[in-house]
Amino acid sequence: MINAHQALHQVCSGFQFTEGPLWDSSNSRLLFSDIPGNTIFHYKNGHEAQIYQHPSNFSNGLVMDHNGLLVACEHQTRRVVQYKDGNSLILADSFMGKRLNSPNDLIIASDGSIIFTDPAYGLREGLGGPGIKDLDFQGVFRIQKSLREPQLLVDDFEGPNGLILTPDQRHLFINDTVRMHVRVFSVDEDWALSGGNVLIELSGEEEGKPDGMKLDPYGNIYCTGPGGIWIITQAGQPLGRIRTPERASNLAWGDDDLRSLYITAAGSLYKIPRLIRR
Repeated sequence: MINAHQALHQVCSGFQFTEGPLWDSSNSRLLFSDIPGNTIFHYKNGHEAQIYQHPSNFSNGLVMDHNGLLVACEHQTRRVVQYKDGNSLILADSFMGKRLNSPNDLIIASDGSIIFTDPAYGLREGLGGPGIKDLDFQGVFRIQKSLREPQLLVDDFEGPNGLILTPDQRHLFINDTVRMHVRVFSVDEDWALSGGNVLIELSGEEEGKPDGMKLDPYGNIYCTGPGGIWIITQAGQPLGRIRTPERASNLAWGDDDLRSLYITAAGSLYKIPRLIRR
């Protein structure tokens, strides 16, 4: 159940543009990127945010793999990397001999596959660029150890960004920042995608666009959009909106019970304690 009475709190600020929030359960902290600041920070309740990695190659999306290792999308190097013992291992940086655009956001599937979006936002100056596109599309890819290069899953997006996979791995939701909508795909056992219908259009005059997405424990979709965070059922029915004072970029469930919502928004990090009640 959503606890509608819990208020939004600004827990730290002074950043350039925050993104990629990830709860690190093993260390009870939140990791997040400041893309123009070229830094990954970590935040613990009651403390100031501290530098985790600098420079970060203008990192954006962050995730932990099944071995507890941090995996990051780097705009500047145009690659997906895994951090281990202070070093970075390149997991993907090209497709069919051409450099990726600028890997943006990513998730881990139950089989260990890494699914990531590859728009061109990170080619802009100040976000990792300036850079020139090599690929003539902006796609969604899968990384798997048995593959020599990433597997292209879909390429008909104008600006693929946030993505979520249902716990049963049967449906993949991907939003398109430029087209202002969320699409839903069926996932076959061999990772072939079908469908791709528009689930919902996120329209409005307020600041904000589809960007980061997460599921709550009840299967509802939380997606950034005009005015803040939109809460949507998997059938595309809007349930409500969490208003944010700055443009929301992404979100993550955190704290030891994973019931609090952390929101990266422009130059600040926000939190709604215990948003989800048992």
